[in-house]
Amino acid sequence: MREELPDDKRCGIDCVYTETVSADGFNPKLELPYGLRGDHIRGAMDRFLEFLGFINQQLYSREMQRIETILMPANFSSIVGEFMGVMISRHCATLVKNRYHNGHPDLIPAGKFENDAVQYTHHGIEIKASRYSRGWQGHNPESVWLMVFVFDSNRPEDAVKNVPPKPFRFVEVVGAKLTKRDWNFSGRAGTSRRTITASVTESGYRKMMRNWIYKDVA
Repeated sequence: MREELPDDKRCGIDCVYTETVSADGFNPKLELPYGLRGDHIRGAMDRFLEFLGFINQQLYSREMQRIETILMPANFSSIVGEFMGVMISRHCATLVKNRYHNGHPDLIPAGKFENDAVQYTHHGIEIKASRYSRGWQGHNPESVWLMVFVFDSNRPEDAVKNVPPKPFRFVEVVGAKLTKRDWNFSGRAGTSRRTITASVTESGYRKMMRNWIYKDVA
């Protein structure tokens, strides 16, 4: 469902409108941990769309391009994921944002750890955002509940390739409890400076797709 700005607020070639989250797109049989519900996730998604629309409208008013075409793709994905983690914790009283700097996972059960901060635990939900529908990555193989927000938007290189502007939209949200066997550890060899990564394997992908949370039905 497309939510366009009124004609007097449209951004022409640099449109900033987004696509709304469809209430019909949520899986009625989804299984979520720690008291989390589908409406909590929907609320967080709606807030991100409001945030993105506000930022881009401000950028347009100053004749600047949209934020998703300014930031490096990985940085923009990180913003989406971080925002979702914060907003989910505000909608769901039983989960809080992990206050430990770079703590794992992103969301932890409210009140379980002192000051709601823990460096590492298997209790909680790790959140990622990606433009890709599979092949999701982390830094290490983890036994953790993983939730991925898959989205579609323009990229910085689209202007060079003359790709038309398009609204940001959430394509799907999937999640499941993964074990270390559901990851493929890539590591890093020799003097390589490449970031250490682990990728979700086919078994992990199947687990998450079976428990899909949201799919864009527009």
